[in-house]
Amino acid sequence: MAKPNRIFLIGPMGAGKTTIGKHLAQSLGMTFNDSDQEIQRRTGVDIPTIFEYEGEEGFRQREQQVIEQLTEVDNQVLATGGGAVQRAENRQRLSARGIVFYLACSAEQQYERTHRDRNRPLLQTEDPLQRLRGLMEDREPWYRATADHTVSTEGRGAAAVANEILGILRG
Repeated sequence: MAKPNRIFLIGPMGAGKTTIGKHLAQSLGMTFNDSDQEIQRRTGVDIPTIFEYEGEEGFRQREQQVIEQLTEVDNQVLATGGGAVQRAENRQRLSARGIVFYLACSAEQQYERTHRDRNRPLLQTEDPLQRLRGLMEDREPWYRATADHTVSTEGRGAAAVANEILGILRG
């Protein structure tokens, strides 16, 4: 298989999209982008602040605009936010414009990786693990429907997952 021009990583928060994406981009000699980081760069504030002032809907609108633009960038690996698949427009653009990998892991694994992170506004609740389970139940069908390939990150390091993806890309 020829090296793909655009690789998109989707999956829940804590699946390792950013870390694995950086490994992949370096291995492939591609640029790495992260839609959440781009939103923060453009607004000059962190995601919790966007949620505080604009709510989740305002954040999702910004996310849609960023994904629309970033999915047109060639020679890149793009890590998306966990909720990017909620919007049909995002799912369509990701599917149509590149090869999509769903990085899958359990809600328990997500909790282990994210429960101390205060930069996750959806987890600022009394029972973050239950919240993660609910988000996963809602979003997993979209992850699976959007992805060309599913790769588990459960209990695995970023380099091992990146190497599995490289193997898939090499066919």
